[in-house]
Amino acid sequence: MFDTVTPLKTDCGAVCGASCCKGDALTGMRLFPHEETKLKTEENENGRFALCSGSCKREERPLSCRIFPLFPALTANGRIRAVPDARAFHVCPLVRQYENVILDPRFIRSVERAGRRMARIEELRAFLTEITEEIGEVSALQNRIGTE
Repeated sequence: MFDTVTPLKTDCGAVCGASCCKGDALTGMRLFPHEETKLKTEENENGRFALCSGSCKREERPLSCRIFPLFPALTANGRIRAVPDARAFHVCPLVRQYENVILDPRFIRSVERAGRRMARIEELRAFLTEITEEIGEVSALQNRIGTE
């Protein structure tokens, strides 16, 4: 689903020096429940994260890498909507300038389609709900900080 679509029609890693591919314990890519990866992982109170040194085989990327900088949020009415991932605010200029950047519509639709498929599975639906709430909290905090 994400082998041929990316956030931009060009290499978005060229915009930021592939900063999302250089995760650590705080900025690594969150693994979805039961997801396995060949990358180094670290677990903390916020979940399990894949850590990358800057390059990997594209086909072996975890789902969070494939959908970054978006996340398939589960809305109050039960629909899936692609929204900026809370972790992306720290590393991705596409998210910091989200209103001014046009992401590839095919990429956005793929993120939403993946989210709809995951939402059919109870454990993944719970995970989507949890992370959607986290994104909402981060967004609210950023709005408060930005307006004060």
